[in-house]
Amino acid sequence: MREDAYKIIKETLADCLPDKAVRDALEKLQLSGRVYVAAIGKAAWVMAKTAADFLGNRLEKGIIITKYDHSRGALDKFEIIEAGHPTPDENSILGAKRAMELVKEGKEGDTVLLLLSGGGSSLVELPMPGLTLSDIQEVTKQLLFCGAGITEINVLRKKLSAMKGGKFAAYLKAAKVYSIILSDIIGDNDDMIASGLTYPDESTVNEVKKIINKYHLSLDRRVEKVLLSSQPCRDINIENHVVGSVKDLCYAAAVHARELGYSTHILTTSMQGEAREAGRWIASMYKEAYPRPFALIAGGETVVKVTGRGMGGRNQELALSAAGVIKDQKNVLLFSLGSDGTDGPTDAAGGIVDGCTAGKLEAVGMDVEEILQENDSYHALQKVDGLIMTGATGTNINDVTVLLCK
Repeated sequence: MREDAYKIIKETLADCLPDKAVRDALEKLQLSGRVYVAAIGKAAWVMAKTAADFLGNRLEKGIIITKYDHSRGALDKFEIIEAGHPTPDENSILGAKRAMELVKEGKEGDTVLLLLSGGGSSLVELPMPGLTLSDIQEVTKQLLFCGAGITEINVLRKKLSAMKGGKFAAYLKAAKVYSIILSDIIGDNDDMIASGLTYPDESTVNEVKKIINKYHLSLDRRVEKVLLSSQPCRDINIENHVVGSVKDLCYAAAVHARELGYSTHILTTSMQGEAREAGRWIASMYKEAYPRPFALIAGGETVVKVTGRGMGGRNQELALSAAGVIKDQKNVLLFSLGSDGTDGPTDAAGGIVDGCTAGKLEAVGMDVEEILQENDSYHALQKVDGLIMTGATGTNINDVTVLLCK
């Protein structure tokens, strides 16, 4: 079953690389004059390479801003900047400034092409006047640790940033501007992808207040003032094209599971909530009366509420919680992974467990529930060959969880 799982993983990720989707989108656009390309996000390098191959000599200049270790090498005419994720760093500010300089070079009759994917919220950053990078880092850290959802995090990111929530559009006045977007947001709420670099900010002050109160955020007065007074940017003239989402990830997983003889059922493409609860829910479905062999598939993005000092990510925590539910069950396996190849602050893409995993951990003195309380899924799964290691994949369209039963 592990062999089946890794075949599904490999072929699903291959199907979901953005190159074909980007090329198909480019073929429908009217690209005039000199073409300037700004690729921002975890999938930026692959998207930029596809655009460079398509444009040929029409490409004037480009920039790629991506996560550390997500570049695949130099590209002719492109500057490459790697920056911090999920928390912005000094390179995020450098990347934002260089991207703005680039797009301003586009004159009337030229084309600016924005290639956006998940991760852009932290990879490019410019604090609002009166704020510092450390202010944004602190708010981001609090939101990540308390288990806020990505949409909630991005609502606040937009208010704190002089780039996001459509503010980037202020630098895009002369040339024709297109954006091609790979979505990592549940429900494809387009204004939340990379915190809406090319969309007006539709979030309200009341939403901001609810998030602050819900998670009991401790905010500096300067930060709170900006959050509650930020004005939405409405003057945006950008043509947006969303070309990929978690639905593609789930459908691809279903196709490849079916090829291996499993009857396939997509449970949801909008799985949210706490990772450990989602893991228990989908793992418990092994009891359902589907004809075996079957594969149950769920896509989305869960969250982890950090209570311990361990290391892990939402997919590893989801998988580890599932291990307790399927303990001692034969011919049952679950895997969960992030399509970008990195799960939380780790080098793993996710986790894979079966009916033997919990017993193996107990044999070395480790209890699943205690590990979950310490949020140390990485080290636990590492001990039982339960980490999925893919490296940076070149795409980023949320997470997929698959339960296989024979």
